[in-house]
Amino acid sequence: MDGPLEFPVAEAPAPGEVTPIAPGVLWLRMRLPFALNHINLWLLEDGAAWTAVDTGFTLPETREAWQHIFAAHLHGRPIRRVIVTHFHPDHIGMASWLTEHWQAPLWITDKEWLHARMNVTSGEDAALQRRDFARKAGLDEEASGIFAERQGNYRRGAPSVPLSYRRIAEGEVIAIGGRNWRILIGEGHAPEHACLFCEETGVLIAGDQILPRISPNISVQTYEPDGDPLARYLASLKKLRGQLPPEILVLPSHNLPFRGVHRRIHELAAHHDERCAEVLAACYRPMSAADMVPILWRRQLDRHQTGFALGEALAHLHYLVGQGEIERTPDENGVNRFLRKAV
Repeated sequence: MDGPLEFPVAEAPAPGEVTPIAPGVLWLRMRLPFALNHINLWLLEDGAAWTAVDTGFTLPETREAWQHIFAAHLHGRPIRRVIVTHFHPDHIGMASWLTEHWQAPLWITDKEWLHARMNVTSGEDAALQRRDFARKAGLDEEASGIFAERQGNYRRGAPSVPLSYRRIAEGEVIAIGGRNWRILIGEGHAPEHACLFCEETGVLIAGDQILPRISPNISVQTYEPDGDPLARYLASLKKLRGQLPPEILVLPSHNLPFRGVHRRIHELAAHHDERCAEVLAACYRPMSAADMVPILWRRQLDRHQTGFALGEALAHLHYLVGQGEIERTPDENGVNRFLRKAV
């Protein structure tokens, strides 16, 4: 995919520094400890205070970067609320620390808070569920154990989640610094992902729902093993295209800000169409999700990436089942096999 034109900025801010990117919006960037090595966060001027959007992955250096920002860039104004777009640990990981430090409430959608709480409190039963999920997807015993361990690493990036929250929802308008930000909900990447759109300034805080250079991970999750997240994601893209003007400034959670949201939505949908065509072509014989991973990803994947790839292979397989293109049948070992329907 060529990707849209990125917004002209000199460079992304270093951790602990900020860059003004839009009226009343400061851009922060924090490190992540895996291949996708950064996340973009946002501070919105809010009168005599600030609103933070997303928080970063829990690391000592993330806390140090935030503390430097408190001292150097807030100009004596507190953070009075913390908005989190979705429950993934690079977004909500530091929320407990930030909300406790500033005695500020967490604003988040209902499903995202519930999923975060589920992940920080899950125990051995969830580990067994993850292992069973991996076996049914076609991984061997050793690889299933590795998958279960990796999937259980949520608390490494988000060791705790605030015990209470203020719910946000589709269409809600939040007044921040004299400007109205409307909540637009996306699905597929996360269950109830919140984007924030300011019509006055033409700015969308997109989270992971619309990214400029990569597709957000769309995965079947272990807690919903028969789910069809790709259908929800594609429906969300169509909905968002109808809600957004074409030339707004998009502030994504990864890579650089960009313009051309309609073009990017088209590219993301086309990318998944291409993936589905590859999956359908491979299902001339019974295929497991594990069989599909090296077909869809021809490069070497690390352990972290392999887990995401397995979930995303399943997402495309389940979507094609839902579209009536392929059938799913468990084999004699309980592994789900997918086969193109006879014409």
